[in-house]
Amino acid sequence: MKPSATPRRRQGAALKTPRRSPAKAPDNKLSQRGARSHQARFSSRLRAWGRHHRSMAGDSFYRLVRYPVGNLLTMLAIAIALVLPAALWLTLDSARLLDAELDESATLTMYLELAADDAQALRIEEAVNAEGSVLETQLISADQGMVEFQQALGLDDALAGLDDNPLPISIVVRPESVDPAAMQQLANTLEALSGVDEVRVDLAWVERLRNLAELGRRVALALGALFGLGVLLVVGNTIRLSVESRRREIEVVMLIGATHAFVRRPFLYSGAWYGVGGGLLALGLLGVGNHWLSLPVAALAASYGASFSLPQLDVTGSTILLSCSTLLGWLGAWLAVTRHLSSIRPR
Repeated sequence: MKPSATPRRRQGAALKTPRRSPAKAPDNKLSQRGARSHQARFSSRLRAWGRHHRSMAGDSFYRLVRYPVGNLLTMLAIAIALVLPAALWLTLDSARLLDAELDESATLTMYLELAADDAQALRIEEAVNAEGSVLETQLISADQGMVEFQQALGLDDALAGLDDNPLPISIVVRPESVDPAAMQQLANTLEALSGVDEVRVDLAWVERLRNLAELGRRVALALGALFGLGVLLVVGNTIRLSVESRRREIEVVMLIGATHAFVRRPFLYSGAWYGVGGGLLALGLLGVGNHWLSLPVAALAASYGASFSLPQLDVTGSTILLSCSTLLGWLGAWLAVTRHLSSIRPR
């Protein structure tokens, strides 16, 4: 009999049964390594993108230098288109300076009654200074007014024989605001004061000058937009010829999978270089023109007993001009290349 064999076998089987090991925590090294490799790929792509931009900028500049005469003529055309509105804008800057000086000279003149004496004139001047819209006043006596009148007309001997002084006491008022409506309202208020005969406001010439300045600003903006369109056409036509000359090269590059942005990039840099060169030439032309005209303008102003100098572009103005020329060159190239890439079908 072998009744005890079965328990021993079962016991041995139980001893030989392998135990299951506890589940291990997932290893994060692989995921971290994958993230690092993804970051490395992104950084390498970014470096490659930057290298390609630098390469295209250098290659575009080298292509411009290889043909200096034709490219210089293109930049000169851009410079001429930029000089005219810039010169007009500088002229308007000088007109704005003159307008500021005229604002300071815009005054009201109060003529008191002939019977008003000095004490009453002082009281009226104090009442005028109490107005909130008055900056300062100047009291001119009748005798002082006669002296200034004689000097202005050159009639010293003729007016010296007068028995009585026909001129009244006057007060010159400089208002806080030179707006015509505000000055007219102030004149009505001052004319209502006791002892005031008349208040004169002569702003017609100031208003005409401001209208001319506003007209000049609008003409400058219109010319700037018109000549800016001319810059776009000049750069666009030049880039169009460049695209046509490299059409076979573009077709081959597009056959191997190049995107439109990749193909467009060197031409955009060429347009930007055209804009930078045109802007620099425009600054040079403005400097030469200013130096050439400064002496005659100073002599003309001196003949009228005044001092005037032609305005020049400062650092901010030069930066704006260069930025606008570069942007116009880039935009003209983008329009031309985008239009022609849509018609190129690689075979």
